[in-house]
Amino acid sequence: MAAARDDLAVPSVELRAMTEDDLPQVAALERESYPFPWSEGIFRDCVRVGYVCRVVEIGFDFVGYGIMSIGAGEAHILNLCVRTPMRGRGIGRTLLRRLLDLAAQAGMDDAFLEVRPSNLAAIRLYQSLGFVPVGVRRGYYQAVGGREDATVLRLPLGELRAAPARP
Repeated sequence: MAAARDDLAVPSVELRAMTEDDLPQVAALERESYPFPWSEGIFRDCVRVGYVCRVVEIGFDFVGYGIMSIGAGEAHILNLCVRTPMRGRGIGRTLLRRLLDLAAQAGMDDAFLEVRPSNLAAIRLYQSLGFVPVGVRRGYYQAVGGREDATVLRLPLGELRAAPARP
């Protein structure tokens, strides 16, 4: 059995509500992470309309964020990002689980998200948490030279509603 690497240990992750003061850092991380990033204005709109917007900190370091809308019995994970050097340490998993807990506590029945079929690391994460493919959105994402489809994934939240909330 392989030993866990100390440099990949899961750090103590602090999640808090995103504020407008966080938006420059959030937008900068978005630009670092994606070839077709959301603008700072899109993030500002998400905060202003009351989406579930969280930032991830380790100590005083900003390392990621998550955006989720909830309503009509459904949660929709809109954006989830962890700073590149911090990936593979369980931070994205922790962030996603906490967003899903919030959705379950709010009485949502299902969670949905879209993912690029080329994003294998994200697909593995989502499937490990129980998400299953339920459809395809043709030409959903901008891509170099055109558009890329999105795979739509769904997770029933009934079991999470019955479980105690994670801290």
